[in-house]
Amino acid sequence: MTTAHGDVLTPAFMPVGTVGSVKTLTPEDLVGAGCDVLLGNTYHLYLRPGVDTVAALGGLHRFMGWGGSILTDSGGFQVMSLTEFNKVTEEGVEFRSHLDGSKHLITPEKAVQIQDGLGTDIAMSFDQLIELPAPVEKVREAVDRTVRWAKRGLDERERLRGEGRGKMALFGINQGGTEAAERARCFAALGAMPFDGFALGGLWVGEGRRLGLEMVERDCAEFPADKPRYLMGVGHPVDVIEAVARGVDMMDCVMPTRNARRGTVFISTGRLVVRNAAYARDERPLDPECDCSTCRKFTRAYLRHLFVSGELLGMRLASVHAVHQMISLVRRARTAIAESRFTAFRAEFLQKFLSNETLVRAAS
Repeated sequence: MTTAHGDVLTPAFMPVGTVGSVKTLTPEDLVGAGCDVLLGNTYHLYLRPGVDTVAALGGLHRFMGWGGSILTDSGGFQVMSLTEFNKVTEEGVEFRSHLDGSKHLITPEKAVQIQDGLGTDIAMSFDQLIELPAPVEKVREAVDRTVRWAKRGLDERERLRGEGRGKMALFGINQGGTEAAERARCFAALGAMPFDGFALGGLWVGEGRRLGLEMVERDCAEFPADKPRYLMGVGHPVDVIEAVARGVDMMDCVMPTRNARRGTVFISTGRLVVRNAAYARDERPLDPECDCSTCRKFTRAYLRHLFVSGELLGMRLASVHAVHQMISLVRRARTAIAESRFTAFRAEFLQKFLSNETLVRAAS
């Protein structure tokens, strides 16, 4: 994809900069990891510091010092998950801020307006997410509302463009939970609308990997091949590779960096809990095959020392590795696709990742 802030090579993993920051990392860290697109959160930025403040300071790119592309979510997930006090109507979602309890209303139009004010490159349509499991009648109602809201969001972007604004791309979000018929019905409507890309919504919310991947395969079989396909909220390396195998172009998740800040990182041979006492004198890097700055300079023993000592540097160094590892993974998948060897790459990756080979204590 090409945005006003450069090319985005796919498949792409987007680090999550919820409030305009990928926690503990600078924009230079992200560039060093090979990142060309990251995610910002409409709900959080709307509440603090506020879209007017961000716009007055030159937009989100300038505000956070990031020169690459930005995708912003619509805020729909947060208004449904971060507060007990929300009310869904045809107009939109009324909710109370998790910060101060103040009352707000986000409509499909306002979600587009906020994202335009932030200056995003890729905006997301406002959708209705429901908790699973849910009765099929409730799923159907949410699908119908998501479709109606999608049309309203597109109309609002056209209105903004008539005013010289609204330059961002806009993606529709397919809903329907794990009901294959409802997901098909949702996309039958969304696919007829002039969206610039499509997202797979309502998945990886507890339904399990097998069922989630079934829905991914179902959606990607219908989504157009010439528009980006974005699987929301996926960040486990196995899920990423399996999603790419089924046609997904973009993914995001807080899990790699959130886990890293707690002392757990993904490496090429599995999941490493660096706090474990087994690594107290381990002179190996987190991942002997990784070329990130953390793995080039520091040992597992040092990282463990930082975490058990409560040193903030441990969070930062682990996060540098976490972002680098995920972006390196999709880069290698991209190369394998281009060289027509993705099937072999996928098999080799899965065998190695599930081996846990380098997770044992180094021989003394």
